[in-house]
Amino acid sequence: MALTRFGGPLSRSLPETRTFTVEGPAHSLLLEPFRRRVRALVDDGEGNEVVVLDTVRGALLHETGLGPQLYLPAEDVRAELLSPSDHSTHCPFKGDASYQHLTVGSRTIENAVWSYPDPKPDASWLAGLVALPMSAADRWLDEDEEVLGHLTDPYHRVDLRPTSREVTVTAPDGTVVARTTHAVLLDETGLDVRFYVDRADVHAELRPSGTTTVCPYKGVASYWAVQAGSTEIVDGAWSYEAPRDESRGIAGKVCFTDDFSVVAAR
Repeated sequence: MALTRFGGPLSRSLPETRTFTVEGPAHSLLLEPFRRRVRALVDDGEGNEVVVLDTVRGALLHETGLGPQLYLPAEDVRAELLSPSDHSTHCPFKGDASYQHLTVGSRTIENAVWSYPDPKPDASWLAGLVALPMSAADRWLDEDEEVLGHLTDPYHRVDLRPTSREVTVTAPDGTVVARTTHAVLLDETGLDVRFYVDRADVHAELRPSGTTTVCPYKGVASYWAVQAGSTEIVDGAWSYEAPRDESRGIAGKVCFTDDFSVVAAR
C-alpha cells in the first residue's frame, strides 16, 4: 500500500474497511531519508553530459495525493550552474517557494530548482533543502542504475505469481484471442491485477506498433497491434522484453489492454 495514494493511510480517500483513524490535517507531509546515491545529468547542448546533482543525503517527501518528490541539501546541487529567478509559487502546506534557473553549456532550464527558504512551521525541516523535478534533467541515476520515469516509491510493490487458473482473453467481437493455464499474475499497488500470457498461448496475430511506455518498477513496455478476427486493435497489448530484475518473471509475456475481456477461472 502506498502512503499517500491508492487508499493508503495518508491518501485523500481512505477505505471503509479499516479499524483506524488518522488524526491530523487532511493534507499531510512526511519526509523520509532516501539512502541511495542519486545523480542528475543534463546535456550541455553539445552532446556532453554534466552531473548537476549528486547526493547521498536525499529524502523523499510524501504528500497527500502526490507521488514522492526528492529533496536534498542545497550544497549537493552545483551552485555555479544556478541563477536567480523571479518566479515563485505558494503552497498552503509548505509555504512560498523560490526558484532558480539551471544553465548547462548553451542550455538553460528555467525554474528548474525550487526551495522553501522560510517554510511553514509544520514543515520547518524543509529549510535548506531543494528539489529538482525529474523532467529538468535528461538522465537520472539511482546508484549506477538508470531511473525510468521517476525514483521508485518504497511503499509501492509489484508482486508476480504464477497461476494455474485458466485465463481467457476475449476481443470485443467475441473472438477468443488467448487461453492459458500458466499465466503470470501481476499485482501492483493501486492498479488492477493483470495477467501476462505466453505468446504461444495467444491465438491472434500480434504486430509491433512502435509505441513504448516506461514503468519505474517493470521497465520499458513495447506495444502490439492485435488482429482479432476482422478487427485490428492498435496498441491492444504490451510486453516487457527486458524487464527490471524484480519483474523478470514477465519477460516476453503479453498483457492485454482493457479493450479485451480477461477472465480468470476461480
